[in-house]
Amino acid sequence: MEIPLLTPCKMGNFQLSHRVVLAPLTRQRSYGNVPQPHAILYYSQRTTKGSFLISEATGVSDTAHGYKDTPGIWTTEHVEAWKPIVSAVQAKGGIFFCQLWHTGRVSSKDFQPNGQAPISSTDKPPKPQVSSGGWDVTEFPPPCRLRTNEIPQIVNDFQRAARNAIEAGFDGIEIHGAHGYLIDQFMKDQVNDRTDRYGGSLENRCRFALEIVEAVVNEIGADRVGIRLSPFANYMDSGDSNPSALGLYMAESLNKYGIAYCHMVEPRMKTLGEKVECPESLVPMRKAFKGTFVVAGGYDREDGNKAVDEDRVDLVAYGRMFIANPDLPRRFELNAPLNKYNRETFYTSDPVVGYTDYPFLETTA
Repeated sequence: MEIPLLTPCKMGNFQLSHRVVLAPLTRQRSYGNVPQPHAILYYSQRTTKGSFLISEATGVSDTAHGYKDTPGIWTTEHVEAWKPIVSAVQAKGGIFFCQLWHTGRVSSKDFQPNGQAPISSTDKPPKPQVSSGGWDVTEFPPPCRLRTNEIPQIVNDFQRAARNAIEAGFDGIEIHGAHGYLIDQFMKDQVNDRTDRYGGSLENRCRFALEIVEAVVNEIGADRVGIRLSPFANYMDSGDSNPSALGLYMAESLNKYGIAYCHMVEPRMKTLGEKVECPESLVPMRKAFKGTFVVAGGYDREDGNKAVDEDRVDLVAYGRMFIANPDLPRRFELNAPLNKYNRETFYTSDPVVGYTDYPFLETTA
C-alpha cells in the first residue's frame, strides 16, 4: 500500500524522493555564531537521496541574533564553515536550503554590536518570556524603530546573505518570515504601529517582506527561494487581527515572484509545542499559492499522510520528531516505533548529547 508521505514530489526544479522535510530547527551549537564540524554529522544523519532539508535559522547580519550560538552567514568565515556541512548533505543526495533570519526586537543588547538596542518595526518590546520549564524569564529592552530610509539596508542584508548561502553551496534559501521575528514584526498589526509606507494597511505591512523576496529572487533566482510564514501564531506578542486575510494576501502576492515554495505553520500550533485543534485553515492559502506548499505544525505520520492524500499540502516539515529520529522517513515507511525526544537537550551546547546520539533503527544484513 502506497504511503502518501513517501511518494515523489517536484518542487520547482528539484525532484524530491519523498515529502518528509527536515524543518528549520534552532539548536544553539554554532559557537560564536560560526557553524561547527559537528553539524556535518547532525545534518547528514537526517539526509537520504532526494530528501529536502532546511537549515536552522541563520543570521543575516551582526544585528540579527537573539539567542546564544546560533549560526550566521554574513562573513567569509561563516561561508567557509558552512561549506563542509552542505557538502556532506549533498554527497548523500539531499537538497539543502539555508533559512535566513533576523530576530528584530526578540534580542537584547548582549547580542548586538556595541551593546546597542535591537531593531524592529516598532519601539515597543515584547513582554518578558518565561522558559518552557518555568525557571527562567527573559526580558527584552525597548527596540530601536527602524527609520524608513534604514529599511533598504536590512533588505540588502538578506540579499547578501542569500548570495553567501549559494556561495556556501546551499541549493537555495528560506526567508524566515514567521514566529514574531523581524519580518513578522512588520506584517502583524499587533506589533506594527508605523505610519509610513511600511505600516497601517495590510499592503503596507507586507511591503518589507515582499521587498526582501524580490531582492533575494533577483540575486539568486526564484527557483532557489522559499519563505516561512505563521499568520495565525502569536509568538513573542506577534498576533494579527485578521490572520486569514494576512496569510491569503501573502500567498497571492508571492505568486508574482514565482518562488519555489511557501512554508506555512498550522494555526493549531501554540506556544511550547502544544497542539490545539483550531477552526482556521490553510486551505485557502494552499489554493491561492501556485508553487509548492509546505506545512508544519505538530504533524505525525497519520495526519501527514492524510494531508498529502487530501491534496491539502505538498510537503510536511517535521521538527521534534526529526530531532529524535534521524531516520524518520524510514520509520514512517515501516510504521516503526519512534524515539522520544528530550526537550531539555534541544538548546544545549553539547556537540553530541541530544544532537547526534539518537539511535537509528537496527538494520538486518
